[in-house]
Amino acid sequence: MEIITHEKISQKLCGVPLEVREGYSRVELATTGEMAADASGLIHGGFIFGLADYAAMIAVNHPNVVLGAADVKFLKPVTAGESVVAEAKIISVKGKKYQVSVVAHSGEVCVFEGEFTCFVLDQHVLNRTHQE
Repeated sequence: MEIITHEKISQKLCGVPLEVREGYSRVELATTGEMAADASGLIHGGFIFGLADYAAMIAVNHPNVVLGAADVKFLKPVTAGESVVAEAKIISVKGKKYQVSVVAHSGEVCVFEGEFTCFVLDQHVLNRTHQE
């Protein structure tokens, strides 16, 4: 399945898609020392979140998909050099609102889980007229 969203995203920073099909994606992030928050090699959670967010976006796979909210849990630390794989599945759709479940593992260890609320807009978010 062709990916039609987030075409300019850095796969070095957000992961490489391994599998994409309707309502589902699997994305792998190879962590590096550049992502470490300290001398111990602890990977900053923002990179894991970015991986999960990217997986959610391509599970929806629409050019105008945006993230509205996320309820996430960081379950285990990740260190530089580990590979993390995020699996995203659409769990419900109500109009333009998509709920996407994302679980990420490093090997057999679950390191992250969350639910992402995504919206598919009629046009790109930067083209929208904001009304109060």
